[in-house]
Amino acid sequence: MANKRVDAATNTETVGHEWDGIEELNTPLPRWWLWTFYLTILFSIGYVIAYPALPGLHKATEGMLGWSSRGQLDDELKSAAAERAKTVAALKDMPIEQLPQHPELMRAAVAGGAAAFKVNCVQCHGAGAAGSSGFPNLNDDDWLWGGDLQAIQQTLIHGVRQPGDDETRVSEMPAFGRDGLLTPAQIQDTTSFVLSLSGREKPSAASQRGRAVFEANCAICHGPEGKGSRQFGAPNLADAIWLYAGNRDAVSSQISNPRHGVMPAWGTRLDPVTIKMLAAYVHSLGGGEEFAPAPAGTETGAEAAAVE
Repeated sequence: MANKRVDAATNTETVGHEWDGIEELNTPLPRWWLWTFYLTILFSIGYVIAYPALPGLHKATEGMLGWSSRGQLDDELKSAAAERAKTVAALKDMPIEQLPQHPELMRAAVAGGAAAFKVNCVQCHGAGAAGSSGFPNLNDDDWLWGGDLQAIQQTLIHGVRQPGDDETRVSEMPAFGRDGLLTPAQIQDTTSFVLSLSGREKPSAASQRGRAVFEANCAICHGPEGKGSRQFGAPNLADAIWLYAGNRDAVSSQISNPRHGVMPAWGTRLDPVTIKMLAAYVHSLGGGEEFAPAPAGTETGAEAAAVE
């Protein structure tokens, strides 16, 4: 205290201590800062009284307002569930082919389907639904039994080659080599013809011989030009889209000893609304087709339409 003095340059009293000729001025805090500090103290007292704040052995103080972050989350979840219930009810009652006529409901179905796809379908079709060898790419426009909403829904419900489901999609290609239906030379000639359909190989004498074999054994399902038939679930061989690769080895192997993939019947695993949302999402990926009612006397979507 005895060392205190008034600094001549600033006319401010020093705090009384000095180090190496340096002294500290006793400059008071600005009044606005002090009042702000006092207000924060008052606010903290009010907060402790109104809201949960002081930790206890088993829980914090509840606060006079009765608010909690858990309670707020519960309220928000209930509100979201109520909104979702409205959408679910609307989807449940609406035939899937009418969804495009209701854009807001269609958007909600696509969003819900995207979430369901990530949980149930990415394991085979991939996160972007691009598929891989043996698992169809759902982004393209190549469909075995049709790609409209009703067709996709039907496949999701009953699956492809699902044991125990009488309405599952089934298309069986004969094992032309394994069962001795064709000779190795005929299989190679047929391979040349199939590859020439999509421009993978140039027409040749082998492909000409293969055409005759194809017309006698394969055209009944794939058509004379190899463009496929949705009635039998036979793929289009004239495009550049392949399920098991489009090189010579892969094609000849499929002719000789074909592979037949299996897709689960989701009708026994997921509720009808989730399946409807999945169908909307798959349809929205880019390859979906418009709904076209079957002509009178022909097979309906339950019999002749499905995802690849």
